[in-house]
Amino acid sequence: MVISCQQCQTMVVLREGVCPGLDEALLQELRAAGVTTVEDLVSSDIEELARKCSVSYKALFAIRRVLLAQHAAFPVSGADLYEELLSSTAILSTGNPSLDKLLDSGLYTGEITELSGGPGSGKSQVCFAVAVQISYQLKQSVIYIDTTGGLTARRLLQMLQAETSNTDEQMEALQRIRVFRLFDIYALLDCLYGLCGGGLQQASGGGSVKAVIVDSVSAVISPLLGGKQNEGMSLMIQVAGVLKTMAKDFNVAALVTNHVTRGGSGEVQPGLGVSWSPVPRTRILLEQVERSGSLGSSSLRSATLIKSSRRPCHIKEEFDLRWWSRSEERSSGKRKLDATES
Repeated sequence: MVISCQQCQTMVVLREGVCPGLDEALLQELRAAGVTTVEDLVSSDIEELARKCSVSYKALFAIRRVLLAQHAAFPVSGADLYEELLSSTAILSTGNPSLDKLLDSGLYTGEITELSGGPGSGKSQVCFAVAVQISYQLKQSVIYIDTTGGLTARRLLQMLQAETSNTDEQMEALQRIRVFRLFDIYALLDCLYGLCGGGLQQASGGGSVKAVIVDSVSAVISPLLGGKQNEGMSLMIQVAGVLKTMAKDFNVAALVTNHVTRGGSGEVQPGLGVSWSPVPRTRILLEQVERSGSLGSSSLRSATLIKSSRRPCHIKEEFDLRWWSRSEERSSGKRKLDATES
C-alpha cells in the first residue's frame, strides 16, 4: 500500500539510528535507490524497494511501520478531540466579572489570549491582577515575563493586601509568582525554550503552573520589524510557535500584551501586523473611558472583543481598574450576585 506523502508531518532525512534496523549499510542501499527521507521510504512500494536494496521485505516493512508511527499524522475523530478538550482544558477566572463575561468565563488553558491597547489602557494592570488572582485565589503558580520593567513587587503586594490581611498568605501567593525580566527577543526565546524544556516544573516549586504572562510581547518584537529586517519576522514566528507549544503541551493559559496602531481608515488595531494576528485565539482591545465631569485620570476601561472562537466579536464591556484593589466592594458585589442567582 502506498501512503500519501501528505500524511508525513515533516521532511526527516534518513540517518543511522533513526529507528531500529536502519544501519549504515542499508542507508547506502536506500540512497542508491533514491530514498533519502522518511517521506521517500513510506511512500515507496516496499516490495520493489526490497528487491532493489537486496534486503528482506519483512525487515523493510518493519522499518516502515516504525517510521510511520514516529512521523505520520493519524486521523482523529471529532468526538475524540472534544473529549480531550473537556478533560484537559481549565478556565481561569481573571477575578473581574466583566472581563470574565467577555472571555466566556475566563482564560482558557491551552490557548493564547492577547490584551492590546495604547499607553495607559490598563494592559499591565490587568496582567498584575490576573497573576494575583491565580496565585492567591486558585493557589496555582504563574510565570510572569516582564519586558518593560513595569512590574513591581510593591504593586503585587498591594493587590494581595486587598485580598487578605494574613501576611503568611500574602507571602505564599507572592512565592507562586515567578518573575523574569527580559528586555530583548533573544532572552525571551531562551526563557520560553527553557520553560518548555523542563523549566515550568522547576518554576512551579512542585506545584502546578497554570499561566504564562508576557507583558509585553510587542516591546521586544516590534523594534525588529519593518524595512529589510527579515530576521525580525522569523524571530516573531519562533516566539509564536513556542508560546503555542507551551500552552498546548503543558496545558497553561498564555496571556500576552500588545501595542496598538492606526489602520488605513484611522481605526485602532492591534500591532505586530497580519503575521501575528492568527497567533492569539482571543484578542481584547482595552481603551480608557472618559466620563464628563470626572476629575483627573479615569480608572474606567472599555474592553472590546475583537477576535474569539466562542463569542461574537465587537462585544464591549466596561470595568474599573480599581476593582482588584477594592476588597469590600468586591465582596459586596459577590454577595449581590449570589443573591440574584439564588
